[in-house]
Amino acid sequence: MNGLSVPEKLSINKYELDESPHIKVDQEICRERCQNRVCLFICPAKVYNEQNGELAVDHAGCLECGTCLVACTQKAIDWQYPAGGFGIVYRNG
Repeated sequence: MNGLSVPEKLSINKYELDESPHIKVDQEICRERCQNRVCLFICPAKVYNEQNGELAVDHAGCLECGTCLVACTQKAIDWQYPAGGFGIVYRNG
């Protein structure tokens, strides 16, 4: 497994999805205060995207690193760990 690329290593991970999202975005704060939308670029799993001027989140692919929470200076992201038993299970480190 040492010769695998990062995407190959990530593809080994297992996800137990919870229908209730563990990431919520305050769209009003995003529209009124955020000018650079750093979350679109900083998330290693690329779970954020822009749709019709609003920030959309696909929580299912989240790596649970919390980078978006730290990077959002406007505090528009409400990020919690998924409920017990749900979320990512790392298989390779």
